[in-house]
Amino acid sequence: MKKCLSLIILFSLLINAINAQISSDSSFSNHFQVTVISQSHSGFNVPYAGRNSLADSTEVSASSVTSTLFFGKNLWKGAAFYFDPEISGGAGLSYSVGVAGALNGETYRIGNPEPKASIARAYYQQNIPLGNTKYEDCQDDVNQVKCSVPCNRITVSAGKFAISDFFDKNNYSHDPRNQFFNWSLMSNGAWDYPANTKGYTFGLVVELIKPTWAVRISTVALPKMANQSGLEYNLKGAHSETFEIEKSWDVHKHPGIIRFLVSNTYSRALSYVDGINAIKTNDTHKLNVFTGTEESNSFGGKKLGLGISFNQELTDEIGVFARAGWNDGKYASWAFTEIDQTVSAGLSVKGTKWHRADDVCGIAGVINGISKDHRNFLAAGGNGFIIGDGALNYGMEKIMETYYDVKLTNTLKLTFDYQFVTNPAYNKDRKGPIHVFGIRGHVEF
Repeated sequence: MKKCLSLIILFSLLINAINAQISSDSSFSNHFQVTVISQSHSGFNVPYAGRNSLADSTEVSASSVTSTLFFGKNLWKGAAFYFDPEISGGAGLSYSVGVAGALNGETYRIGNPEPKASIARAYYQQNIPLGNTKYEDCQDDVNQVKCSVPCNRITVSAGKFAISDFFDKNNYSHDPRNQFFNWSLMSNGAWDYPANTKGYTFGLVVELIKPTWAVRISTVALPKMANQSGLEYNLKGAHSETFEIEKSWDVHKHPGIIRFLVSNTYSRALSYVDGINAIKTNDTHKLNVFTGTEESNSFGGKKLGLGISFNQELTDEIGVFARAGWNDGKYASWAFTEIDQTVSAGLSVKGTKWHRADDVCGIAGVINGISKDHRNFLAAGGNGFIIGDGALNYGMEKIMETYYDVKLTNTLKLTFDYQFVTNPAYNKDRKGPIHVFGIRGHVEF
């Protein structure tokens, strides 16, 4: 952790030096963030535990840290390049296993607990105006250079990025650095979205953007091994396509938006039926493919997924949101987490009424489930890369989360978080309940 803090200090000094050099250059954008999350959970009584079980004893502290530099540069009219080096380190509770809706949204980016620097994003973006369109001003922000963009346009993004930068956004439930911690509240849990273990991929995103609606489609790479770092793109068997359409509106000047998502993925994943047969024949190679410790010898994995996301501002202080998702659950989860069905809903409230206008509190509930094939695999003693208790008495995984985010200064925020979990990893034999307490510090400028 000392090494990680040293690197973060170096990052912040670097961004300050760059600011001093280019403060008058409006064609250049630079930002910085650091997020530290520390969590603990209560103990609970269990009859058994497996390879991927959440620890039943009290875990006093598990901490993660990420720090990112965000650079952007206008190249020519309508074009920009973005480059984001990042440091990540630490670990989640029980090393982020044992709960499909994992408890710390920052740890999905972290493979090894030791701090490590990497390139999070490096992509080119081009806006192409359509017709005799009007233009709107975009202010300098994270991965957004100050510029004017056409209101009717096609936007092409190519390179390395997080697919969640473009798809399945939600104003109140999308960012574990500022909102809910839980994996199944930061994204649609049933969307096994293509990414390496740190949450990034490479490929192409094309968007058709209009003033009140948008359509986007992508084709991107997948990990060679389940939830691992190495990525591949192979038209014969390793690629993922996502399609989304969104519609926005105003209700008495309060914005709302709905998004429909379809994803289709081809990978090296094995089917859960293959996994059950591998348990019977003690085929350790195939079983290791499910856990992400060995590479499959062939392609053949397929996964179709559907999702919907909705958010609506009710007043200047209150907003609501909901999500639902489904995938066919025939082949192993490969990139995000082991959820085949999910539904969530929640509320976000600003602190205006108690004279803390920049504070935000939120509360949400989520219910996660898995397919019949997935259940049978776990009940037979199978393990995925995040869950597997050695047996299964199936029940829906249920999570409630609430947080209060305090803005202390223009650059520093502190968040207090609580999660209530029952049936972790869909197992009623280990139902808990589990009480998870967290605190988050977040700096950005």
